[in-house]
Amino acid sequence: MTTLTDRVAPPNTVTGHPGPSQKRRSNRRNRLFPYLLVTPAVIMFVLVIGYPFIQSLLFGFFDRSLLADGGPFVGLENLADLVSGADFWAVASQTAVFVVVSTLGAFILALAMALALNSKLRGRAFWRTAFLLPWILPGVVVSFLWMWIFDTNYGLLNGIVVLFGGSGGINWLDTPSLAMAAVIVAKVWHSFPWMAILILAALQGIPDDVHDAAAVDGASGWKKQAYVILPQIKPALALTLLLETIWGLQHFEIPYVMTGGGPVGSTTTLSVDLYQAAFTRFDLGEAGAIGILWTLIMAALVAVYVVHTTREDRKANR
Repeated sequence: MTTLTDRVAPPNTVTGHPGPSQKRRSNRRNRLFPYLLVTPAVIMFVLVIGYPFIQSLLFGFFDRSLLADGGPFVGLENLADLVSGADFWAVASQTAVFVVVSTLGAFILALAMALALNSKLRGRAFWRTAFLLPWILPGVVVSFLWMWIFDTNYGLLNGIVVLFGGSGGINWLDTPSLAMAAVIVAKVWHSFPWMAILILAALQGIPDDVHDAAAVDGASGWKKQAYVILPQIKPALALTLLLETIWGLQHFEIPYVMTGGGPVGSTTTLSVDLYQAAFTRFDLGEAGAIGILWTLIMAALVAVYVVHTTREDRKANR
């Protein structure tokens, strides 16, 4: 006769196999263990990034000042005042110039560097290490370095101009038409190494069969790079451009340290304008409104990238 105790038996003492209840508990622990590992990181993200980010965006819907507590809810009034002002559109256009020119400049330089390092270049190991120096340096250090290069009286660039017979004394950072160019040069120099790393990694991931097929077909030189190699790494190139564009939109150190947004606001970008709105004009409502529009722009860029990559994947799978 079989009893209830026999049906729900403890682990077999001979074989050592666990019973059904122990298996369920073990499976439950295994499922919960990954969540337990990521919980501290999620908590830190919410406290350090998530909560301040949401709070700063919410400021855009209130008439808040850094000099006073509280403030009435004004809805979309801050956003309406922001987009209706000519100053905002001037800042937006300067931001577009800064982001587009610096991104394209860094991308072209990074692509050339990656192609060179992927070839049989003499001393590749040294150059792969040396060209990382601009990226390793903090943005503030890079800013002060380029401030010295563009300095009117003691700068390296004016010294070179004098050396080749020029008069020197060019006010690179105090002339509106030259200050933005100087800031962009510094940003390109700081950004291209990490872009080159991503492109180089993609180039090294191309199978040898592709190179062999190109050699059989007679492709070489720039034709091989343009028609065979680069099409193989289009997703990596698109991702690199997206990340650099987002970084350029939120970049703050170089334009602020080198020029403070001047002269006459000619190098003021959205990041600098947001900082000035909050900590110079003490208007948290305006700063929050800038942050909202800033976030929407970056979200739109990510959406365009996702749609593009999804379509490309569907075409590839057909």
